[in-house]
Amino acid sequence: MERTLAIIKPDAMERRLAGEVIKRIEAEGFKIIQMRMLRLSKREAEGFYQVHRGKPFFESLTDFMSSGPCVAMVLEGEGAIERWRKIMGATDYRKAEEGTIRRQYATDIEKNVVHGSDSKESAAFEISYFFPGMDLL
Repeated sequence: MERTLAIIKPDAMERRLAGEVIKRIEAEGFKIIQMRMLRLSKREAEGFYQVHRGKPFFESLTDFMSSGPCVAMVLEGEGAIERWRKIMGATDYRKAEEGTIRRQYATDIEKNVVHGSDSKESAAFEISYFFPGMDLL
């Protein structure tokens, strides 16, 4: 079993889509191991997205991610990282496949409803960022 981090972003929370996303996660067979709702400070958003520091979208991304509440979850399942990314769809919702969460709900390349880890290394960092001390075995 593999674990990945999923985030329901502030735009989805504002539009009351959290239930739809969680329903989809469960329908796809993932087990939700941990879940919490929080509001990131600007500093916390910068720490989480540190890999993007210096890129042109860093400021707007961290402003957006600290603009309202989000829901962070640890998902578990076979091939969880790749499966969750496929279900989310491409970052640019206009390029996402039909039936993906982003294609269905996103309104902007940044305001794209959900986040998911892109590798085992990023999943380990991201899970520990939101759930410090959690056993990743």
